[in-house]
Amino acid sequence: MRILIAAAVALILSTASLFAETTEGTVKKVDTQAMTVVLDDGNTYKLPAEMDMSVITEGVSLLIAYDVGSDGVNQITDLEVVQ
Repeated sequence: MRILIAAAVALILSTASLFAETTEGTVKKVDTQAMTVVLDDGNTYKLPAEMDMSVITEGVSLLIAYDVGSDGVNQITDLEVVQ
């Protein structure tokens, strides 16, 4: 039963990212208090509370998957530093 539940949760999490928007850009501003980054496209993206922001600095290139909330906030669901 636990395996079935774990499989169902994994399926839900994997399909949730299918509906996410994606963008790539260079970080222009980091606000550690608000947990946000602004990319060179001028858009602001909110990081999850558990995100380690130590690798996100101005000038770093990011690939971001995000959902637009009903409040218009671009909530990051996945993030990758592009080398």
